Amino acid sequence: MARGPAVAIVCKTPGLGAGKSRLRPLLGAEMVERLSACFILDVAAALEALPDASGRQLYALFSPAGSEALLRALLPMPWTLVPRQGASVGAVLEAGMAAFLADGHGCAILVNGDSPTLPTEFVEQAIAALSSPGDRVVLGPALDGGYYLIGLKRPHPRLFQDIPWSTAEVLTRTLERAEEIALPVVRLPMWYDVDEPQDVLRLRAELAGKPSSRMAGGPARHTRALLAEWADTPAVAP
Repeated sequence: MARGPAVAIVCKTPGLGAGKSRLRPLLGAEMVERLSACFILDVAAALEALPDASGRQLYALFSPAGSEALLRALLPMPWTLVPRQGASVGAVLEAGMAAFLADGHGCAILVNGDSPTLPTEFVEQAIAALSSPGDRVVLGPALDGGYYLIGLKRPHPRLFQDIPWSTAEVLTRTLERAEEIALPVVRLPMWYDVDEPQDVLRLRAELAGKPSSRMAGGPARHTRALLAEWADTPAVAP
């Protein structure tokens, strides 16, 4: 019998001076480091809220290797920490997906660690889609043209090849790869990653419940508390 779904956060361990360089002019290096940790904690909380009946097993696909002790402070057991394999984004996703499926999981779902308000129900929808008969890929489209989630029940290396990673073409090209291999696609609701200064402002508006944000996601308790400290920082137009 297949193991339950592998559900993994794809993340970088905070506190090592890397990641989110585009946010530093707005927030400063210390706040960016703290925000990165809050994002991981809040995404983890969203995944931990998945029903036990789903059989999900929780992983963090992380870099850099050797930073397990730092990351373990954020993700205690039952989280399993798995170092990333591969030199590019596509190679990391392909290798991670293949490893989880080879380990006997009925499906594998990779979730971006930069979406702190991601609703748990979106991941539930992904598990439900992958539990239905027939092969498919589940994609969670992101506002920036990428995706915040990808789920598979069988390895499909082509989905990760010839993709201009970190551009607005990621989702479009991935859909083209799926069409090439005749793989049905299930799309989840649109959501967003926090990579750019305007994303922080969108997040701030969402957590404040402003109608203009047009978003209403998870509680993001840790991120909310940290941004409250930043509440007096003058906002600039997105």
